Amino acid sequence: MSASLVTRRTLAGLLAAGALIGAAAVPAAADDHRRDRGQHTSLVIGDVENAGRGRDNRALNSEWVEVKNTGRHGVQLRGFTLTDKQGNRYRFNDFRLEGRSSVKVHTGQGRDTHRDVYQGRRTQIWDERDTATLRDNRGNIIDSESWGRRGHHHHSH
Repeated sequence: MSASLVTRRTLAGLLAAGALIGAAAVPAAADDHRRDRGQHTSLVIGDVENAGRGRDNRALNSEWVEVKNTGRHGVQLRGFTLTDKQGNRYRFNDFRLEGRSSVKVHTGQGRDTHRDVYQGRRTQIWDERDTATLRDNRGNIIDSESWGRRGHHHHSH
């Protein structure tokens, strides 16, 4: 039995005790703690396509960054952000990324599906040398991916 399981159980017990006091804010907090922090480590930035050279929407949508969930469990990405080096930020809405699946974040406009979401921008944001950084809804960095002119990709966790 791993130590983290023990802590989580104790934490759940504490939260349950807190709920008896009847504080209205407790359910949200309990939900927050119940989400295993370790889950997010299954999220990585996958492929990056920044080949689009053009101003039209099709070119913008051929530019994307893939977010992959390598774990078995779905992760709610609401409030997660994807930023480039210049600080352009895309924030996920209510989006659940199922286990072992990925979503492509396109730069242009389109209708979000469970495989593709769109930033709705009119200009490109990913440069030939850039870094995509994925953060959770608390601003913690989950993964970042850099690439340079020769297309070298490297991950930094």
